[in-house]
Amino acid sequence: MGDFFHGLARAYEQGGPGMYPISVALVFALAIIVERVQVLFFRAAIDKDAFMLGVKKHVFAGDLDKAISYCAGQKRTPLVNVVKAGLAQVSRGEEEVQAAMDEATLREAPVIERRTGYLAMIGNVATLLGLLGTIVGLIQCFGAVSSANPADKATILSRGISEAMNCTAFGLAVAIPSLVAWSVLQGRTQRMMDDLNEAAVGLLNLVVSNRDKLKLSPPVRAVGRAAEDGAAAHKDGVAHKVGAAQPA
Repeated sequence: MGDFFHGLARAYEQGGPGMYPISVALVFALAIIVERVQVLFFRAAIDKDAFMLGVKKHVFAGDLDKAISYCAGQKRTPLVNVVKAGLAQVSRGEEEVQAAMDEATLREAPVIERRTGYLAMIGNVATLLGLLGTIVGLIQCFGAVSSANPADKATILSRGISEAMNCTAFGLAVAIPSLVAWSVLQGRTQRMMDDLNEAAVGLLNLVVSNRDKLKLSPPVRAVGRAAEDGAAAHKDGVAHKVGAAQPA
């Protein structure tokens, strides 16, 4: 194992200055992979079927407050936040539920999607940086050979080509894992977004089909409308009494 790492260190040193920008790309790729794995597989992950089953149980029982409390007691993930936002607007009508979930989805989607696409860019850039380092190394190698002793030209040329190719190898060693990680994380991201949309549609259908079972307080708009109608009726009544009291 020690010989393996010693060989890597030697190859890195032989690669020349072209290895440095590839190293920077490697650091960024590792940072993005670690952060995205932590978010997509741990912090933002939840069993959608089990969670929605708990929500449905309280909705079927007609207890909206318990359904909201159940969401509040779960881990704060994008899926939970979207469903909770929809449940909080059930008393205002289906359109408000849909609007609240759409707004929550727009707010939570960047948490799932951010930075994953950079891995594909880093993979492509690492490959090109390796090729650039190889070309620069070959240019320097052939320049040195042109002014070297004819007896040493073959040795200098073979050594220079070997060193220049280290850049290509290092670039590919960074690009291939980056692209594989991008593919895996992109698939996970798409799956979580599909779960988010499926849960939103499922909740809306659940609320519409079980609205008669839920214990709902009067919608805010309805209360305001009733107050306005009552005030208008009272005003008309007062005007009618004043008109009746005036002598003919």
